[in-house]
Amino acid sequence: MLEKVLPHAMLKAKPKLESRIRPLKWDWTIVYDMLSGKDNSGFGWNEHRQMVVVEDIVWNSYISSHKATGKFRHRSFPYYY
Repeated sequence: MLEKVLPHAMLKAKPKLESRIRPLKWDWTIVYDMLSGKDNSGFGWNEHRQMVVVEDIVWNSYISSHKATGKFRHRSFPYYY
């Protein structure tokens, strides 16, 4: 099936592709939830740096209840916008 969709990509291992895509989807969901969540006022997106921005006090509070978000405090995520 991959050969039909991407004939010149030389991708043959579906599990390998899925293992690469799964973390990307997970990270995208984390960033989306930070920016679009109901109780997440103050979060914004810095287009130039391609990262989530918010005041340190808000970060510390949010990270205490959402452990997986800590890696995005100082890391860009160019796949979001």
